[in-house]
Amino acid sequence: MHTAIIVHGGAGSWKSRKEELPQAIEACRQAARRGQELLLQGASALDAVEAATRILEDCPVLDAGHGSYLNKAGQIEMDALIMDGESLNLGAVGAMQYVRNPISLARRIMDECDHAFLVAAGADAFAEQIGFPRCTLENLLSDSQRARLERLKQDGARILEQGESMGTVGAVALDRQGNLAAAVSTGGTENKMPGRLGDSPLPGSGAYADNRTAAAVATGKGEALMKILISRRVCELVAAGLTASDACEAAIRILAGRVQGEGGLIAIDARGNVGHAYNTVAMPHAFAVGNELVETGK
Repeated sequence: MHTAIIVHGGAGSWKSRKEELPQAIEACRQAARRGQELLLQGASALDAVEAATRILEDCPVLDAGHGSYLNKAGQIEMDALIMDGESLNLGAVGAMQYVRNPISLARRIMDECDHAFLVAAGADAFAEQIGFPRCTLENLLSDSQRARLERLKQDGARILEQGESMGTVGAVALDRQGNLAAAVSTGGTENKMPGRLGDSPLPGSGAYADNRTAAAVATGKGEALMKILISRRVCELVAAGLTASDACEAAIRILAGRVQGEGGLIAIDARGNVGHAYNTVAMPHAFAVGNELVETGK
């Protein structure tokens, strides 16, 4: 079985931040390359998607980890999900503050907690319990969000105009043992209400992985994506005989036709086929199959 990995940096128009698109693509290339290295060394798909997603979380122009969007209260609340296609085990975190890499906290929830999904104060308590590395709000702010926070402080309680949201980051991988895994992380929609959860941490919506079919990760407007359980939909389409690529394209058509949604998908099916699709202007992404060179796109 050949290995494969694909990552994305969020579907959107990137119109107002087009100068940052090359940095986003480069972060995707680095993430895919790191995942590829681990897979070729015999690491699990879970390890590969976690490592790749951490690199994307550390990129300040992507809406995850360092670079997450502020909500209406001037806070950062992050969501993440990781899922194992072999066992269907998963770990998820919602509305989490003050961690640099929420995907790794989601992994610890999957591996060390009796529960699969922790949010807000519960997630915070678990992080404290296991000694998970913490950070400050300042550590999470990109330059653009730091400037926005200053405007929010100056304007008091006035709600700032919402900017252009770029969605989530995510990774999907297939390892040498034929196991699939998916990971997704996000800072959520800019100017969201405190406590808002989108599709990203919800299994079947933000991501899904099942060795019998495929693994997929979604990006876009969460309120639309969760209505059709879009990542699970990709797996169902693969079960019906479609390749990962065709399944992603079909699911995006359903998203647009059924709920008038915009977004993107990445996926790998159980046969090792890599696919992606989106109906936005851009979705920075990168993938690598076996030991072939990493390919990037926007």
